[in-house]
This record gives sequence, C-alpha cells and structure tokens, in this order.
Amino acid sequence: MHSELDGYDRKILALLQEDASLSSAQIAEQVGLSQSPCWRRIQRMKEEGIIRGQVTLLDRKKIGLNTQIFAEIKLNAHGRSNFTEFTEAIRGFPEVLECYVLMGSVDFLLRIVTADIEAYERFFFEKLSMVPGIQEVNSIVALSEIKSTTSLPV
Repeated sequence: MHSELDGYDRKILALLQEDASLSSAQIAEQVGLSQSPCWRRIQRMKEEGIIRGQVTLLDRKKIGLNTQIFAEIKLNAHGRSNFTEFTEAIRGFPEVLECYVLMGSVDFLLRIVTADIEAYERFFFEKLSMVPGIQEVNSIVALSEIKSTTSLPV
C-alpha cells in the first residue's frame, strides 16, 4: 500500500527527477526539511516502489544512436494468441527502448533507436521481422525531437 504524497514528497521527487545525484542533505535544504526526515521520506518512497531506481541518462546522438523509429506492429491471429512469446522477443532487443500495447488498428507501438537507417534496416530484417506472429510493421522515422523528458509532472 502506498502512502499519500504530500508537498514535501512531491518536491523531493521533482528534484530527484532532475538530478538523482543530489545528496539527501542537498535535497533537504532545497525542500525545507532537516536531513534525517528527508532521507526517511526518500527511503519510504523507494520501499513503496514510487522511486523505482536511479539511472544515468545518456545523449543518444553523442553515442552514435542518431536514428529514432516508431514502429506500429499488428499481429496476426496466431500472434495474438502467443502474446507472451512476442513480448519476450521484444524485451530481448536492446534497440527497442519502449513497447506499448495499444487499442485500435495496431497492437503495439515500439520506440527503437539505431545508428542510422541502414542499421534499422538490418534490425528490421534480421530481428524484428523474424518474430513469429507479426502481420504488419509500419515504421515511422522521427526527423527531430521537440521534447523528450523522463520527468513526471509531480
């Protein structure tokens, strides 16, 4: 069971989303708490799963992942009956950063990153199109990024 988030919790979460390397003392100072209660709040939110982890965010272009593709996947009837097999295959592809189950004319939306279009073409033919049950893939190339954030509006 999760406890209700108050104003302090929300301020702490907002700060951590912007810079997870802040110490509990730095966070406490910015939100107006002493260090111990601030640390306890952070620990509680970790234990409750509100804070799922702390990561380092990379600039994908600076490490050579210049192409971002959104792929709409439609499964055939056999594929829909083997949903678990499909999802396990997708989870095994490091190129796929996100996968969502959709309602509507397509079954899944994938966010995929590769070095370039040629790398996506190899990924598509050697990996994605080999997943059993896929009927159709519609690939949409993102030209530029207007907004990208991991921060939730707390």
